[in-house]
Amino acid sequence: MKKQCCEESEATVGSWECWFDDACIVDMDYFVKTLSSIKQKGIRADLIGSIITHYASIWLPDLSASSENGVTTHFQSPESVTNSWMKKRFFVETLVNVLPPEKDSVPCNFLLRLLRTANMVRVDATYRAEIENRISSQLDQASLKELMIPSFSHTCGTLLDVELVLRLVKRFMSMDRDGAALVKVAKLVDCYLAEAAVDANLSLSEFHALAGVLPSHARATDDGLYRAIDTYLKAHPGVSKQERKGLCRVVDSRKLTPEASLHAAQNERLPVRAVIQVLFSEQAKLNRQVDWSGSFSLRSPNGGLDPPGRCLSKREMNAQQVEIRKLKEDVCRLQNQLNAMKVQMERLVVKKKGLFKWKMLGMPTFGRNVGGVERIEQEEEEAERETGFGRQTPMDMKTSLVKSKIPQKWRKSMS
Repeated sequence: MKKQCCEESEATVGSWECWFDDACIVDMDYFVKTLSSIKQKGIRADLIGSIITHYASIWLPDLSASSENGVTTHFQSPESVTNSWMKKRFFVETLVNVLPPEKDSVPCNFLLRLLRTANMVRVDATYRAEIENRISSQLDQASLKELMIPSFSHTCGTLLDVELVLRLVKRFMSMDRDGAALVKVAKLVDCYLAEAAVDANLSLSEFHALAGVLPSHARATDDGLYRAIDTYLKAHPGVSKQERKGLCRVVDSRKLTPEASLHAAQNERLPVRAVIQVLFSEQAKLNRQVDWSGSFSLRSPNGGLDPPGRCLSKREMNAQQVEIRKLKEDVCRLQNQLNAMKVQMERLVVKKKGLFKWKMLGMPTFGRNVGGVERIEQEEEEAERETGFGRQTPMDMKTSLVKSKIPQKWRKSMS
């Protein structure tokens, strides 16, 4: 076997699969000695890792990507459960000892399956810490399916081991990771939060800790995080108003896509403060688009693209006029949407005044969005204390960012 390995040092794992049919490999001691001899021949670390993963998938199906491989394993024998678990524990600890020290020599998903088995059979904490360190160094390569490790502790009330994932992400962040790897981990965490949020035993502190462990620049958009928070609020209707406010602060409303913003504006589970911030953010985006389109339409016909002094042909002038006309239509459409949003916010203020007898609130400008939100929130709390009624849900706002009609007064101004 050693001779075959030396002759085929650059071969793939498939050429070595016949080794594992040998009866001597059933014994872990023989396998470790053989692997040690192979390492001394200078075989690449990734090939050593492939040998280990293939060997482990044959003799312990828990470490295989597909447990339904029809392989009769060494541990499938009519023996006591305790004896079987002791053998599995010894098997896992031996594998951890022979893993190559080089990074990426063993796939991250295999390490996650190894950690799942180690937690199940109560492997010593030293070996589990070693596996966790290896996983953290290549967490961006993990899949959601393998990351959803169940909690085998009787003291933990959640179905998934959320504390384990939090430790993995913190160790990943301690390695000064940035760039594409950080973006992948952020997407992985958002998907994991959406799956774990349906657990009724998941506490708000655990959810908030895992959602806020990553920096804000790790997420290009906050749609995944908003989806996880909405799922958590749906599965935990008993969350108080203050807790909802604190949870919604994790989401940056400026980083929501138009589809997510429209859903948030009509979401009755969100507090009024969060809904108004979303509306302000959409108003700011529309203002920037209108300003950019207006400035572009006021440029010279050649737009600075043609050299000075060059006379345009009649076809080019007609094409530019068509383009300018399209830009003007886009500006009018964006202005109509902006006016419709302002009318909706004015209706919201008037409705609040009629119900709670508030004083008339003026439309705050975008430069004072924060002050406007604070004033609306403060007056809402005062009205609740005076009347004893709860706030109206955001569904009462009847937000119509898409379907709202333009009032007659705005039509006259546009004409």
